[in-house]
Amino acid sequence: MLEYKKDILDQEGIQRALTRIAHEILEKNKGLDDLAVIGIRTRGVPLAERIAEKITEIEGEEVPVGILDITLYRDDLTTVAQQPIVHQTEIPFDITDKKVVLVDDVLYTGRTVRASLDALIDLGRPRAIQLAILIDRGHRELPIRADFVGKNLPTSQEEVVEVKLKEVDDAEEVILMEYQK
Repeated sequence: MLEYKKDILDQEGIQRALTRIAHEILEKNKGLDDLAVIGIRTRGVPLAERIAEKITEIEGEEVPVGILDITLYRDDLTTVAQQPIVHQTEIPFDITDKKVVLVDDVLYTGRTVRASLDALIDLGRPRAIQLAILIDRGHRELPIRADFVGKNLPTSQEEVVEVKLKEVDDAEEVILMEYQK
């Protein structure tokens, strides 16, 4: 059973982290040229949209935003559900030769990111793929690291990071939960 352990980020903390990430993306990429932001379903999508909005506020120009569904690329597909629900990938632009910033809520083992890389490469050949993560909790099983991190949060294997966003959960917080025996 999962029990509440502590608050990690509130609404303002999430906004500050995303604002900082947007500035870091612009700094690393020296502006908007050939830049695109793609969110991984589910919570990566609103985070990607918010980062793109912040970039637009800063630069005065819109950055293309896409939605990536990785359901069929997961290496744990058979353990997820009998009949997994496949959503549509919505990337209304060519990613070839773009600098793609892939966005997700929590980086843990790295397997979701690996699946995302496979899905993206099937759509084209980006010039570069960068990773923006709200929470990096450690425990990587693959050699993957984020380029942009909202908060590093060392955790134990018994802990669970829950990201709640108003677009998905009608709440806005990041909390740490723990399995109780």
